[in-house]
Amino acid sequence: MGSFDFLRREKDVRTYRTGEVIFRVGDPGDAMYAVVDGEVEIRSNGRVLERVAAGDIFGEMGLIDQSPRSADAVAGSDCTVAPITQRRFMFLIQQTPFFAIDVMRLLSERVRRRTPE
Repeated sequence: MGSFDFLRREKDVRTYRTGEVIFRVGDPGDAMYAVVDGEVEIRSNGRVLERVAAGDIFGEMGLIDQSPRSADAVAGSDCTVAPITQRRFMFLIQQTPFFAIDVMRLLSERVRRRTPE
């Protein structure tokens, strides 16, 4: 069970078929997403950077710094995701004590994996 598994209970969900685009490079970073079911691929220049499974999140960078998307998010399988808007994100930070720390840890892990030694 991942740190973000509790987000699988979000009520507002969207369903995507394998290969459907959730967002593209340059799209507004107005929400992050929790994977409720299935798998999402984060891609850059046609290369899969990361596979995000149920109980995990993606798109957090765009939400946090309100910048356009830096990669594509594509359904790696039939999947269901829950968008987490800025307002919901702020609520989660206030109501779930370690949520912000978990998001920062995830960001750090992802940056470290992509940074050459």
